[in-house]
Amino acid sequence: MVDIIISGGGIVGLATAYQIKTLNPDLRVVLMEKETEEAKHQTGHNSGVIHSGIYYRPGSLKAQNCIDGYNSLIEFANQHAIPYEICGKVIVATKTEELSSMDNLYDRGLANGLDGIKKLSINEIKEIEPHVRGVAGIYVPQTGIIDYKLVSKKLMEAFISLGGEVQFANKVLDLKSENSYCRVLSNRGEYQCKLFINCSGLYSDRLARKTHKRLDTRIIPFRGEYFKLKDESKHLVKNLIYPVPDPNFPFLGVHFTRMIDGKIEAGPNAVFAFKREGYKKTDLDMRDLFESLAWPGFRKVMLKYWKTGMGEMYRSISKRAFTKALQQLIPEIEEKDLVPAGAGVRAQACSRFGGLLDDFVIEEQRNFIHVLNAPSPAATSSLSIGKTIAEKALLRFKNVKPNKTVHS
Repeated sequence: MVDIIISGGGIVGLATAYQIKTLNPDLRVVLMEKETEEAKHQTGHNSGVIHSGIYYRPGSLKAQNCIDGYNSLIEFANQHAIPYEICGKVIVATKTEELSSMDNLYDRGLANGLDGIKKLSINEIKEIEPHVRGVAGIYVPQTGIIDYKLVSKKLMEAFISLGGEVQFANKVLDLKSENSYCRVLSNRGEYQCKLFINCSGLYSDRLARKTHKRLDTRIIPFRGEYFKLKDESKHLVKNLIYPVPDPNFPFLGVHFTRMIDGKIEAGPNAVFAFKREGYKKTDLDMRDLFESLAWPGFRKVMLKYWKTGMGEMYRSISKRAFTKALQQLIPEIEEKDLVPAGAGVRAQACSRFGGLLDDFVIEEQRNFIHVLNAPSPAATSSLSIGKTIAEKALLRFKNVKPNKTVHS
């Protein structure tokens, strides 16, 4: 019997474990990860952006946790000598039809307390990013870059130094709720804990269904594919260049990112993946595919946005089409400038009723806390999300048993 078991060794699970031990060092906390190392999936495949919080609806969990998490991340990085850079970024409207959406973003940034953001004319954009084409833009000085795998490693080390325990190659297979505790069955045996926290990312809904048979959320995997710029083309991008995102989707569109190691990434797209850990175009898992297509909410999304989905699929198989999308921002980019740079898979929650959920979702039950939607900016927000979950967890050890769902 231990006090708390956390499933998932990505940045959210590690930040949660660290925050719990920071707030209550006396609790015995075990983190289980099915892989042989930390940050193997979503955390280890993102582009390392420290998000400012400009995109998120004021008052939403994303907005609150991004701003708080931003400050906590910078503080943690300073404490643990993690390299980072606050380099700023430009968000570019490439056509006049995007100006109203750009103005909405600017207003959100002000509402979320971002100082120093400013609207840019095309000449002002070119002073920051000389090779960009557009009609107007926003400069966001708070945006930065960091290595989240290194952040995760340091979180794990800090958790262990506080007396926490990490078990790799330990996959949770089943959960059983008893009156005052839960049983956790894994490939390494059976455990008992007073509270189980599910931070399993791409498999968070499957674990949640072990204890919540009528779950109204399903994880739909979306693959994000990247190219990187060849060394001789890196001069085209100074820092970070983003388009104005489509307000109908929780994705930011293909963009350019200077990473902390100096490489320039281009992407990602957002392609429906046929496997939850399907990093290659040929990856297929029949159970994963069937679960996605059988979900009524996702069928509604496909029916409504099939044209956008087909466009993403076409960009996935056509380098020329991908390049054309990038040329909306930088016309000088050519196919020959791009080389493949891998992919990540985003765990995107979809409601039963037909929406791709844009906010974080945390569901609480008697002996369980399930993190059911933690997409970008979860890495930036991780220490804040972790503290939120930790505070909810510690209430259980004061005989408080909440039972509610938190979402947008």
